[in-house]
Amino acid sequence: MSTIKNFTVKGEYITLSQFLKEESIISSGGQAKWYLRDNPVILNGQSENRRGKKLRAGDKLEVDGTQYEFRQG
Repeated sequence: MSTIKNFTVKGEYITLSQFLKEESIISSGGQAKWYLRDNPVILNGQSENRRGKKLRAGDKLEVDGTQYEFRQG
């Protein structure tokens, strides 16, 4: 069973690499490329590996067994 967390998007969107850094999944934006290559990330039911992918309110993301629901802030 995975954990579900809410994540508030401040502004129109946050990129996938910014999100991973903000959630302390990676320690720097430069690590996103390598993290996404080696770890499955599911966005709205589809595999996603583009670090610049824009995440917006309403999106659902699964990373490392945790599900995130994005909300507008």
